[in-house]
Amino acid sequence: MDLNIHASFLPQDDPEAALSFYRDTLGFEVRNDVGYNGLRWITVGPAGQPRTSIVLHPPAVDPGLTDEERRTITEMMAKGTYGGIVLATPDVDGAFARLVANKAEVIQEPADQPYGVRDCAVRDPAGNTVRIQQS
Repeated sequence: MDLNIHASFLPQDDPEAALSFYRDTLGFEVRNDVGYNGLRWITVGPAGQPRTSIVLHPPAVDPGLTDEERRTITEMMAKGTYGGIVLATPDVDGAFARLVANKAEVIQEPADQPYGVRDCAVRDPAGNTVRIQQS
C-alpha cells in the first residue's frame, strides 16, 4: 500500500489572521480559499511540497456536532488545547526568530529535548499549537 499524508485539518476562527500566520509568517503557499455561507476554508502548504497541505477550517461546523460539543471545541480553542501540528526545518533557531519577529505567541523557546530533538513551539492565531523540530 502506497500512502502519504495529503491534508491535515486545523481550526481557524479568523481567516485573515490565519492567512497572515501561515502564508506571511511561515511562508506557506495558499492552495485554495473557499467561501461558503459566510465561512472560509483555506488550504495552505509548504512551497515545493504540493502533495502536503493543511486545511484551515471554521471550527465546529460539522453537522453531526451537538451544541455542547460546539461549546467544548470553542473552550478548548480558547485555551489552546484543541488543535496542533508538528513541522520540521533544518534551522529551528532561525524559524523561531522569524516567528518572534512576527509576534507569534511563544509557548517554548528552542530547546534540546531529552528524546533527541531540538524544537520550539508557538500558537497560531486560533490557539493551535505549532511545534517546529529541527530536521
